[in-house]
Amino acid sequence: MIDIGETLKRAVRNSGQTRYGVAKGSGIDYSVLLRFMAGEREVRLATASRLANYLGLELRPSRTKRFGGLTTKRPKSRQRAKK
Repeated sequence: MIDIGETLKRAVRNSGQTRYGVAKGSGIDYSVLLRFMAGEREVRLATASRLANYLGLELRPSRTKRFGGLTTKRPKSRQRAKK
């Protein structure tokens, strides 16, 4: 199962922006992002939604799960080119 928190952390790290820039751009408090990235707190749904939207991620049902579930996937328009 994909962990949404870890996926968001990885997306923040790979964004090429500072944590301050991600917090400001996504509209979340900088201290909230720092505590989340440090593992001191879990991310709330509203915060996860703001981060996902800002970073170009979307949540959708997984077709690989027998009983449903969520997976994070980049929209085709924002997928990075493979090297």
